[in-house]
Amino acid sequence: MNEKLSNVKAEIKKVLRGKDDCIDMILCSMLARGHILLEDIPGVGKTTLAVALSRAMSLNYKRMQFTPDVLPSDILGFSLLDQKTGDFVYRPGAIFTNLFLADEINRTSPKTQSALLEVMEEGSVSVDGHTRSLDKPFFVIATQNPVGASGTQKLPDSQLDRFIIRLSLGYPDHASAVEILQGRSSQSIDEVSSVLSAEDILQMQKETDAVFVKDDIMEYIVSLTEKTRGYEYLAQGISPRGSIALLRMAKAHAFYMDRDFVTPEDVHEVLHCTCGHRLILNTKAKAAGFDASQVLEQIFASVPIPKLSLS
Repeated sequence: MNEKLSNVKAEIKKVLRGKDDCIDMILCSMLARGHILLEDIPGVGKTTLAVALSRAMSLNYKRMQFTPDVLPSDILGFSLLDQKTGDFVYRPGAIFTNLFLADEINRTSPKTQSALLEVMEEGSVSVDGHTRSLDKPFFVIATQNPVGASGTQKLPDSQLDRFIIRLSLGYPDHASAVEILQGRSSQSIDEVSSVLSAEDILQMQKETDAVFVKDDIMEYIVSLTEKTRGYEYLAQGISPRGSIALLRMAKAHAFYMDRDFVTPEDVHEVLHCTCGHRLILNTKAKAAGFDASQVLEQIFASVPIPKLSLS
């Protein structure tokens, strides 16, 4: 594993135990310049994770609780008339930060959701005809309650596609839950130290972009995503944007594992978190009791894995 990122993981684990796989995927998504969707019930450590990330990576951090009355201007900013000069002065919104936690994104209006997701895609804010670039690096961690929770507005599938990965922290195991009650499970958030700078992250992103990918791996990724289109258990498969996300995450995982080339194992490691939320199951899958993860495993098993030569 990359030494610098291993140090970041160690700092996060001071306050979040038993979630190694989730931490790995979140760090990979940052290498891939992607945004993260955490689908979980309240109280499992999502905010703690975001704060620990920002501290360990020396990032400016802002959190916004999304409620039905949150407006796009709260996120993007607005122009206010200066009574003394008669000019309009721009007041930046909460999005101007390095790490933005959009808590319970599915509790706000579709208009506000769209405003946030547009900024995530463009990397800039346009207000009153002026475009302003966001700080770099820039990441969004959005959380949402499980579908069906009271007062939620489900994210459209086209907007879910904007998140490079979707994860669920889930409940702690029994032993960890007991340790939480005993107060021995974690340290204070103040104990998390900065072990990486924003400049380090930007440099690692460039190095991730340069990770080598053989044509056979690209063919493999296309074959996997093509298999999802028209598959017997799927009403909608993975789009070209999803294929690109899978490639970016595979390159990020290779870099995370301290390699400068991608293997089929990298693709498989990131397949579920990158592609699961991009699929729509049909009634046949639901009748058979399959979820997206099980369907992806079927597809993975049906596509031949390329054998890479050392040359």
